[in-house]
Amino acid sequence: MPATTSLKLPDTLKSRIAPLAEAEGKTAHAWMVAALETQAALAEKRTAFVAEALAAEQETLQSGAMYAAEDVHRYLRERTAGKASSRPQTIRR
Repeated sequence: MPATTSLKLPDTLKSRIAPLAEAEGKTAHAWMVAALETQAALAEKRTAFVAEALAAEQETLQSGAMYAAEDVHRYLRERTAGKASSRPQTIRR
């Protein structure tokens, strides 16, 4: 069951939303619900991305396995040019 929430909008924002909602064939309410859903999904994805990046950083620090940036760049340039290329070698730090 949907929860009721009161949202006070500045008049200028409310007047901007109305034509946008109408252009999409939605009520202002439906348009705002969709906008909030989109922003919530983006925030959740951002949070998951940061958590994965921090976990990857910890894994890298624990293993000590890294690649020299110039080797990775060379590999990517050659592969995108359609050339055969050997994978970069890991280095330990």
